[in-house]
Amino acid sequence: MMLLRTQLGNTLRGHRLRQHRTLRDVSGAARVSLGYLSEVERGQKEASSELLASICDALELELADLLAEVSLELRGATAGAEVRPLGAPAETPAGATAGQQQTDAGAEPALALVGAGQQGRTSRQRDAVSLAA
Repeated sequence: MMLLRTQLGNTLRGHRLRQHRTLRDVSGAARVSLGYLSEVERGQKEASSELLASICDALELELADLLAEVSLELRGATAGAEVRPLGAPAETPAGATAGQQQTDAGAEPALALVGAGQQGRTSRQRDAVSLAA
């Protein structure tokens, strides 16, 4: 089982390396110690939402985009299946009829993002209270 902190760290490190930036550069811009940022990237420390927001700002990355990317990676790791965008239809197994096709429209997302589309939401989910400011 892939831990959330491990996948967050891997994804943050990937963004930093694609930008050809050093830990020192990003830690300075995010106002976090170099050692702590290193531990977050290696999945050894749980990053608070405030720290994640600060690191994302330093990497010029939207926090929602980071969480969506991590969610897709976790779905692929736990399902052992091909990663597909949220809301994309699952492939119909060969020989299955329309009545036999299984859908995941009622399935809960790994991470729910505020402001995400309302496709496939149940009435129970529409009544949920948003925690975003």
